[in-house]
Amino acid sequence: MSLKIGVIGTGAIGQEHIARLNGKLAGSSVVAVNDINSENAQAVAARLCPSAKVHATGQDLVNSPDVDAVLVTSWGPSHEEFVLAAIEAGKPVFCEKPLATTAEACLRIVEAEIASGRHLVQVGFMRRYDAGYRLLKEVVTSGQIGDPLMLHCAHRNPSVPAHYVGDMGITDTFIHEIDVLRWLVDDDYVSAQVIQGKRSRHALNGLDDPYIVVLKTKSGVVIDTEIFVNCQFGYDIQCQIVGEDGTANLPEPATVPMRKNQMAGQSIMMDWKLRFIDSYDVELQEWVQATLQGKVTGPTAWDGYFAAVTSDACVEAKRTGQIVAINTDARPDFYR
Repeated sequence: MSLKIGVIGTGAIGQEHIARLNGKLAGSSVVAVNDINSENAQAVAARLCPSAKVHATGQDLVNSPDVDAVLVTSWGPSHEEFVLAAIEAGKPVFCEKPLATTAEACLRIVEAEIASGRHLVQVGFMRRYDAGYRLLKEVVTSGQIGDPLMLHCAHRNPSVPAHYVGDMGITDTFIHEIDVLRWLVDDDYVSAQVIQGKRSRHALNGLDDPYIVVLKTKSGVVIDTEIFVNCQFGYDIQCQIVGEDGTANLPEPATVPMRKNQMAGQSIMMDWKLRFIDSYDVELQEWVQATLQGKVTGPTAWDGYFAAVTSDACVEAKRTGQIVAINTDARPDFYR
């Protein structure tokens, strides 16, 4: 059986996912596409999925009887509309992050899904599908280092483009840690603090860079993460879990150690896509398989909502310099 998928959004990430679903992964085919730029949608369909129908609107695609499930890769402000439409149509929907651009919009999605009585929504937090993070998760859940006490993390980019401004270090960069670290320790956050570092001369447009975000969980785990998006030397993701009986570190991507010119070392990736490309394949393959079984096994709408609330608290903490509480209602039984 093949899952017939409609893709809304044929930009860069949409094209990558179409190529995966229509040629690389098992059990799926892209039968419909839509984009606000109809010419781009036509061109992408002709190149990547020639038999797919190009729909004039995302709503038409969602309601098409030929579409079993929906993949949303359009720009963030449109996510709420299309995810809600998929829920109303009773169709499984995979939405790239963010689930929606505000916590209130995410909550509306959560409430709509609960009202539907079916688990339909998965959010594209791909770090959970990275082989290294999964090994780290296994160490935690197996109890090999005892209960986690602290996490020391870093998210470093060599540089960012000129349009990367304001609070994007949190909303576009740290958002990945917000989800994956909560998943690693299986504990919700209760507070956020942001500590500014000395500003790098490489930071453009007055961007605050670097800084440290400190999160605390309900059980008392303290998580510190360095956000440094102009580090120059490479794309560098670090995570160390300090447990009661030992420590565990996120494995480095496999590279060949070399000795040359009186130096010993190994290369560092410069591109986030190269670092996590395999996780996208695993993520979408598992979504296809789960959807064919009528299940949602990945990050849920509630996870998307909680990440949005946490992100908002981090932005407030950055602006005020205060420790900000992270408040949500208790996780609904629907998502337990």
